[in-house]
Amino acid sequence: MSAPEHSTGSELDPANGFENPGLGEHRPRKADIDDKADKKAERQTAALFGISIVGTIIALVAYFTLNDADPGDIAQIRQVNMWIGIGIFLAMIGIGLGAIHWAKTLMRDHEMVEDRHELRSSDEAREGAIQNLKDGVEDSGLGGPKRRSVLKGSLITALAVAPLAVLVPQIGNMGSDWNISKFRHTLWGPGVRLARDPDGALIKAADVTIGSVFHVIPDGLNDLDHHHLISEKAKAVVLLVRLDPADLKVQEGREDWSFDGIVAYSKICTHVGCPVALYEQQTHHLLCPCHQSTFDVSDGCKVVFGPAKRPLPQLPIAVDDEGYIVAQADFDEPIGPSYWDRLKGGDDTTAEEVSH
Repeated sequence: MSAPEHSTGSELDPANGFENPGLGEHRPRKADIDDKADKKAERQTAALFGISIVGTIIALVAYFTLNDADPGDIAQIRQVNMWIGIGIFLAMIGIGLGAIHWAKTLMRDHEMVEDRHELRSSDEAREGAIQNLKDGVEDSGLGGPKRRSVLKGSLITALAVAPLAVLVPQIGNMGSDWNISKFRHTLWGPGVRLARDPDGALIKAADVTIGSVFHVIPDGLNDLDHHHLISEKAKAVVLLVRLDPADLKVQEGREDWSFDGIVAYSKICTHVGCPVALYEQQTHHLLCPCHQSTFDVSDGCKVVFGPAKRPLPQLPIAVDDEGYIVAQADFDEPIGPSYWDRLKGGDDTTAEEVSH
């Protein structure tokens, strides 16, 4: 495994019968021959690692600011999330660009040629590979006469703190409220009227024609303060659809959950919680735009395609004396994606139900 670092001559390749042009004359970089240029390149690389450190700090500050943000102030939340993203971007790109600049300006720049050999290298080749690694460490400035302590320190600091931009939010969330039974209960209850989203106008059964679709929220939701409105709406949003009663396959035990072909289902996909809202009138299919889980509205919103494993929860509805559509009760199961333990928090759903 030995070969010249570079060659300007030509020789005949006996295996292929063509002339080997060799390598051109090596051109040293400015940093190789000028100490000032070398120091400048080192400072530039350290600055890139410094940008990574600053990015980590920005992401962490933005994250802790997010904890104090008003949940109802969407503009503020978007701005804070933007700064978290910018911080993580700088943390990662700083390390990447710093490593590239280090390799292009400071590490060894001599052309290397290695002869092709059998898959298993000889013992001499293996020893040579180990020596190459040692030489690489010396070339990088981590060892040898040029210790580059500033560069090494900035790299180590950047690598040490960059993961915090991702890990701290995850660890912080581990201390949040894990009362998952709240996913079982929403604002829906006996007699709560169905209202249009977002204006809150009440819906009469006479207003719902066959094939029409309504995005629905509980009556009174818009009266909540911003803090509770967002969290409650995220759980309670419903899609109301009217089918020809002849096309509706009524599920066993749910004979009185619909009214003259009008059915209501949670909009929260049972896969990862995306809003399911794309309705195809001819097939009665409801599509989740995130991962294409498809549910059959005419057949209990059962899954007909995609990664979702459970039907969308159905909201039992009726019509009151004034003709308005009302809920008979809350959903009979937790809304949204499956999670590790539906028994937590007093939920009486069985383990078998969870598996299905």
